[in-house]
Order: sequence, then C-alpha cells, then structure tokens
Amino acid sequence: MSGNRFAVIGVGQYGVEIAHKLASRGAEVFAFDTNPDRIESIKDEVSLAVTMDTTDKKSLIAHKINEMDAAVVAIGENFEATILTALNLLDLKTKRVIVRASGDNQKRILRNLGIDEILAPEEEFASLVAEQLINPSITAFLQLPDNYEVAELRAPKGIANRTLEDIDLVNRYNLTLITIKRCFEEEKNGEMVREEHILGVPKSETVIYDTDTLIVFGTLSNVKRFLEINE
Repeated sequence: MSGNRFAVIGVGQYGVEIAHKLASRGAEVFAFDTNPDRIESIKDEVSLAVTMDTTDKKSLIAHKINEMDAAVVAIGENFEATILTALNLLDLKTKRVIVRASGDNQKRILRNLGIDEILAPEEEFASLVAEQLINPSITAFLQLPDNYEVAELRAPKGIANRTLEDIDLVNRYNLTLITIKRCFEEEKNGEMVREEHILGVPKSETVIYDTDTLIVFGTLSNVKRFLEINE
C-alpha cells in the first residue's frame, strides 16, 4: 500500500477537487499555487497551502516536495509552467509525478519528456485520481451508496497462482468477484499482440495470475484490507 503524503500543484477547479478528495480520505495534502486567492480558499482544508512558483526548483527543494509519495501537477492554464514544474520534479527524483494535460498534443509532449502518468480532466474524475493515488492497485472504481463500490484491482502478489476456492474472497474478505480481465497473446495483421479479455463468470477452480485484473464488489474498507493483506 502506498504512503499518504501528496503535493497538489495548481489548485484551480480540478486540482482543488483532487486535494479535497485526498484530504477526505485522511491523506496529508500540501497545496501549491501562484495565485494567493486560491491558496487562501483551501488553506483550512489541507495540511499546508503555500503561494509559490513551482517552476523554481529551489522552492520545490525548500518544501521537500521530492520526498512526498506523489506530486500531482494540475496547473492547467499555463502549459509552459506545467512542463517546467514536471521537469523539476523529475530532476529531483520525485517518487511519482502525475501531470494534467489538455488534448493529445500536450499528452504527446509530456510522454516525450518522460511523464508516464498523465491526467485528462475530461476523462479522469478527481475522485478516481485520488483513489488511485492512495491505492495504486485500484485501477478504476464505481462508488455506490453506503460505502460500497465496484473496484478494478491489479491482482496482488499474495493470491497469484492460487484458485478462487483457495483464496475464498467471500468468507475471508467479504468481497464478491464479478469477473476477471486477463491478457492473451493474439496474432493481428501478422504480429503477436497482447489483448485483454473478460473471462466471464469465474469458477471456483479458476487460477488467478499476477497479470490479472479483478473486478470486485464490496465496501472500500474490505477492498483495502484485501490489498493490504496480499500485497
């Protein structure tokens, strides 16, 4: 399970939503923006809120942002500042750097700079981003009433090469397995490619591979407990 100290750089509408979601989950959130009004509006809801130009590497070092578990660059309106901030974070060996992009051209530029985790606000809801930051093994989820959710999980190593009967999700973890996504090698246009397929309704004798994605139903606390025990 990942740590819980996160920097959110740029607290406009999208960044502030991510900061709120992280803070509501008990994470330690550090917010940074060049706009003092934005910092003033969020200061009481996060651990630290600072008016700062994150294109200045010395400022990042002074606040030890590179020591946090992840930094989310959600600047949005100034792509030059986004690039410079992201490069600074990479130079400082920040554990995880997640950067907001608007459109395919910005995504391509960021990938060429070495950014692997890119956010598209029109596709990535703030609640999902926050969940993935706190629980990297959760690749997607649908929040339901009464703290229940349908979650997509990377199969933790503790259940790899075991049958569903042996894992016993229902009795041990109070989770219901809906289905499994599995990668297969297939030939397409004369080339071997990896394609992901749904297995359908899993059976008790189905063996889980470490490359599988599980789609489960249960409470958030039970999902977290399952991941913590088996990571």
